[in-house]
Amino acid sequence: MAALRNFLGNRIRAIRNAKGLTQQNLADLSGLDYRYIGAIERGERNFTIDTLEKVLAALQVSLREVAYFNTEQIREDSPRWEAIDHFVVSTEGLTEEQIETLRRVNQEVLRAFK
Repeated sequence: MAALRNFLGNRIRAIRNAKGLTQQNLADLSGLDYRYIGAIERGERNFTIDTLEKVLAALQVSLREVAYFNTEQIREDSPRWEAIDHFVVSTEGLTEEQIETLRRVNQEVLRAFK
């Protein structure tokens, strides 16, 4: 089970970093201690679902956004995951129409790489 705990901790750290938050910022927003946040991110703490819910609410992300992964492609240190996290953060506060426009622009950029 440590693998899942490590994975979630790494994803929480990546999303926190993508949002430009420190561990102290996240601790303040979630009502948790910054040392506890650090232990979660390092996979050292076997945290509860209630704690995970506090962290998700503080990060303003869903469990799906944190837990999404393809086991055949995952490498936590990859630029791909960093790009995904930044894309998710950049869509905060946008309307569905704006997100759809952003998606279409992304598709056009990807076509340019082919």
